[in-house]
Amino acid sequence: MGELLTPGHLVVVLIVAFVFFGGKKLPELGAGLGKGIRSFKDSMREMTADHDKIETPSARQPETAEKKQAEPVEKS
Repeated sequence: MGELLTPGHLVVVLIVAFVFFGGKKLPELGAGLGKGIRSFKDSMREMTADHDKIETPSARQPETAEKKQAEPVEKS
């Protein structure tokens, strides 16, 4: 069965796109697609940056012995 997208397949797709959309519309479609991909990548970067800022329980600093000694102990 071979490759799914060979260079021959891509040529056929480009020819069909050229016939369907016309020569003037293709650059506009390409620019819009590029802007959409760039926006998606920026959003993903922001989401990963926000995720990295979230504090996890394992990332918290353990209490030091000084803080534990400063707290009064109640006797019953």
